[in-house]
Amino acid sequence: MTRLTCTLALSAAAAIAPFQANAQSADIGAELFMDYCAACHGAGGKGDGDMANLMTVPATNLTILAKNNDGMFPMLKVIHIIDGRTGVRAHGGPMPVFGRVFMSAEPGPANPYGTILESRGRVMSVAYYLESIQE
Repeated sequence: MTRLTCTLALSAAAAIAPFQANAQSADIGAELFMDYCAACHGAGGKGDGDMANLMTVPATNLTILAKNNDGMFPMLKVIHIIDGRTGVRAHGGPMPVFGRVFMSAEPGPANPYGTILESRGRVMSVAYYLESIQE
């Protein structure tokens, strides 16, 4: 291959990689969402989960977050809500702090920061999933 062809191929791969990573994260996020969020927010994220009728404040329709934010998905705000940095009125304070729930009990022997990174990765995966279901 010529140098130009190699450069173009590497550039294309580098440009595509984040989208593939986000898609994989969204798949993982979908599983986490079903396990931790769907009871209130519903399987489709519309706020119609089985527990929603027991709430004093309706569960948020998570499919219109971008629509309600001038068409831009509020990624940082969503992350802060999931990990507990921002409270949610419907829960009488902070939503269940999934940043803590997602942490493993023990750090891995090879990486003492493993649990923190794993927890943040799970929070990001749920956020990417929510971004993927926007109407």
